[in-house]
Amino acid sequence: MTGTGPAGRAQAADVATAALAPAVWGSTYLVTTEWLPPGRPLLAATVRALPAGLALLAITRCLPRGAWIGRALTLGVLNIGAFFTLLFVAAYRLPGGLAAIIGSIQPMIVIVLAFLLLRERARLSDCLACVLGTAGVALLVLSAQARLDLVGVIAELAATSSMAAGIVLGKRWGRPEGVGLLAFTGWQLTAGGLLLLPLALAVEGLPPRPTGENLLGFGYLAVIGALVSYALWFRGIERLPAFTVSLLGFVSPVVATALGYVVLDQSLTLAQICGVVLVFGAIRLAQRSAVPRARAPRPAGPGPGTDRERAFLTWPRQRQVRERSVQ
Repeated sequence: MTGTGPAGRAQAADVATAALAPAVWGSTYLVTTEWLPPGRPLLAATVRALPAGLALLAITRCLPRGAWIGRALTLGVLNIGAFFTLLFVAAYRLPGGLAAIIGSIQPMIVIVLAFLLLRERARLSDCLACVLGTAGVALLVLSAQARLDLVGVIAELAATSSMAAGIVLGKRWGRPEGVGLLAFTGWQLTAGGLLLLPLALAVEGLPPRPTGENLLGFGYLAVIGALVSYALWFRGIERLPAFTVSLLGFVSPVVATALGYVVLDQSLTLAQICGVVLVFGAIRLAQRSAVPRARAPRPAGPGPGTDRERAFLTWPRQRQVRERSVQ
């Protein structure tokens, strides 16, 4: 059980940092509906992934080699390309609330895959956290007008399974020695974006001329919604148990609901408030039941990744040191 010792505090910090990713993803609905051209979810997903991935490749100048070519493609497809494509199909055929309920079973899928691939055994508290989290999401988003569509249900289940497999395989494979987090994130964003690009052009066609709001929205999705959030997400996969990471996805509908209340003047019911309490209770239960694990030693040397990536990561700190020395 996590406590107040150094290991417990370190894990709590890792959980809070990783939770920023689904919190950012929870803002995607607001940005998409308010700033992006309507009816183009695949375009939004492509712009979200591909430019950020290419920018990271240009910054780090690090490409996968050997077995990691196939692994990077696999993770990029599972976490981004296939996930967003299947989510697009489900979004068109299912009410958003029902899709969120189906997506909330992801931690249960992770439990099974983690046992098969990582030999991580689920605890009773893990199963209870799954139930609490799913119940919380249901109270947040489910409406009485929910309708079933077989294709939509299958697509949502496939999208959920795709992300779950990406989490577990990312945990199993880790990150290649000497490759920094930014480069690793860039590999996956680029692979997923390259899969999405032809689909977006085939299904939605060429995009209209963007407005200022469109460019602002696309920029937010690319920089905050992809580059920053996925780097934090993949860092969480490295440092936390796979189940704990998957349960953090429940933060996304909570943030989406809160933004709808604050920004769009949507109502907030007692049931939704109870849903928020259940979701955070589930995350807290999963965190407390997770045993802190010793982190794998990092390769010896000045830091992860290439010299270019280390300079990119440490530049603000170096500037602060120079400013203090001048003063």
